[in-house]
Amino acid sequence: MKIKCIFGIVLLAFTSFEVVSTEEQTSDRLEIHKMNSYTQITQEEAMQMMTRSDGHIILDVRRPDEYSRGHIPGAILIPNETIGATPPDELKDLNQIILVYCRSGNRSKQAAAKLAAMGYSQIYEFGGINTWTGEITQE
Repeated sequence: MKIKCIFGIVLLAFTSFEVVSTEEQTSDRLEIHKMNSYTQITQEEAMQMMTRSDGHIILDVRRPDEYSRGHIPGAILIPNETIGATPPDELKDLNQIILVYCRSGNRSKQAAAKLAAMGYSQIYEFGGINTWTGEITQE
């Protein structure tokens, strides 16, 4: 009888530990997902954000030849292919608002995900310049 009681207590302890452990792991995964994410916004939302004086950066992640044919005024160029595991020199502040675009939206999503994985916290991806209705410059 004593052995069954002790066995039951030990079994209950292990079961309780496992439930807590699983809940903690789920919570940790959710926190990691939040930390490594970006926000997808519409181009209209991006246009509104660009009118604010909040220190945002407009990031074009196309190739240099594409950028020279026309880009959003004030955008800086950091090609998606050059974004690796180390934060780019041009993006010093991990908490700065970064508005990311490319030609069609594919590379901007890739770049936004890579920047998020590096720890950038305010990344807004808004698709491609091929559907942009705002101003384009060739400066």
